[in-house]
Amino acid sequence: MEIIIFTLNIVAPIFLLILLGIFLKRIGFVNQTFISQSSAFVFNVSLPALIFLKIATVKITKAFDAELIIVSLLIVLLIAAISWALSKVFAKTPREKGVFIQGSFRSNFAIIGLALIANLLGEGELGRASLVLAFVMPLYNVLAVIALTVPFRKERESDIVKMIRTIATNPLILAAVIAAPFSIFEIPLGSITTVTLTYLAKISLPLALVSIGASLNLRELKEASKVSVLAAFNKIVLFPAIAVLIGILLGLGKVQLTILFVLFASPTAVASFVMADAMGGNSKLASDIIVLTTLFSVVTLSAGIIFLKYFGLI
Repeated sequence: MEIIIFTLNIVAPIFLLILLGIFLKRIGFVNQTFISQSSAFVFNVSLPALIFLKIATVKITKAFDAELIIVSLLIVLLIAAISWALSKVFAKTPREKGVFIQGSFRSNFAIIGLALIANLLGEGELGRASLVLAFVMPLYNVLAVIALTVPFRKERESDIVKMIRTIATNPLILAAVIAAPFSIFEIPLGSITTVTLTYLAKISLPLALVSIGASLNLRELKEASKVSVLAAFNKIVLFPAIAVLIGILLGLGKVQLTILFVLFASPTAVASFVMADAMGGNSKLASDIIVLTTLFSVVTLSAGIIFLKYFGLI
C-alpha cells in the first residue's frame, strides 16, 4: 500500500495538471492562441532557464554520467531500429511509416520526464537528467528526420542542412552548452541571476503540462488506427521494459535506472506532430500517438514505478 501511495504522490500531480489543461480548453478558458504562445514560451524561455540553472549550479563531475548517457544513446538507436523493422510490417504507406517510427521512440522527457524526475529523485538530480536530455535530444532529431524522409526517398541536401540548423539552434541544447562552463569552472551566477532563473524555472513544467493537456484532442481517439495503438504500445510499454532490462543487466544504479525508465516511459513528444506535419507525414497518426501515449502513460508509468519500487530497483 505504501508503494501505491508513493507512486500516486509522484504521478498524480503531473497528470492532474494535464487534466486541468483539458478542462480549461473544454470550457473555453484557454484557446489555441494560448496553447501556441505558452508552448513557445516554455520551449524558448522557461525550460531552457530550468536546464541552464540545474546544470550551471551543479559540479559537472557530479552531474555528468557518461555511463548513463552512452547507455541511453545506444538504447535510442536500438528501439529506433526495432521501430523501423516493425513499420515495414504494420505501416502501409510512406506517410505512416515515418510517423510510426518517430512516435514509437521519441520521448517527451523534457517536460513530463523532468517533472517526474523532480518528484521521484528531487530537484538535485535534474542536473544529471538535463545532461542526458542534452545528448539524447539531438539524436532524436536526427533519427526523426531520417525516419520522415527515407520512406519517401526524399533525402536532400536541404533536409540535412535544415536538420543541422534545427539541432544547433535548439534552445534546450544551447542552454546545456552555455551552462557547461559555469559548471566546469564553478562560476557563480550571482543572487539576482539565480533568483530570476529560479522564477522562470518554476513556471516551466506546470505551464508546459497545462499546455499539453489543452492541446490534446480526445475526440480523435474514436478514430485511432491500429498503427497508432501499436506505436503507443511500443512507446510506453515495450520499449521502457527493454530499456529497464538492459539497465539491470548492465548493473546500473538506482538513480541511473530511474532516469532510464522515465526517459523511455514518458509519452511521445508533442514536437513529433509539428515535424511530421511539416515533412509530409501523416499528421493525424502523429496526433493520435501523442494523445494515446499521454493519456495511458499515467497507467504505465505508475505500474512501472510500483514494479521497480517493489523489487528495490529504484
